[in-house]
Amino acid sequence: MNSNISDNQNLIIRKGEINDLPEMQQLFTGAIDEICKKDYDPQQLDAWKSGAENEERWMNVISNQFVLIVVSGGHMAGFCTLDRGNYIDLLFVHKEYQHKGIASLLYSLIEQEALQHHEKEITADVSKTARPFFEKTGFQVVKEQTVYVKGIAMTNYKMIKHLLA
Repeated sequence: MNSNISDNQNLIIRKGEINDLPEMQQLFTGAIDEICKKDYDPQQLDAWKSGAENEERWMNVISNQFVLIVVSGGHMAGFCTLDRGNYIDLLFVHKEYQHKGIASLLYSLIEQEALQHHEKEITADVSKTARPFFEKTGFQVVKEQTVYVKGIAMTNYKMIKHLLA
């Protein structure tokens, strides 16, 4: 885990709740805008960010997925969601908390949750931006994919990590 995590003395890690949704959605769009702009063009970024408007999807995330949130200094630093016990649906870290170990912390806790449910693997559909992080944590690319969001083609990667029980 990144040693910078110790710089954040006031980290709170907790399960997500329905009242976290607006801040999660804001972090989601902000991270896409600020962090993914080197890998995707403005049209792709806008299409991707439009996912924040799908209230039904976000209600499903908070109601049916395992959601972890990291709070630092009263602000949401990042969040990660685990769907069906073995699929990382969302993993986003606020631009101000990049490269401070937040994603690694969230991922390690999500992996522990999967292991507690005797999962043998974790999968994720990962952006170009997130691919190096996932590879660093032991994921392998299964295939490159073209997905369409609001009719806009985007490249991402189906990735998998085999877990050791």
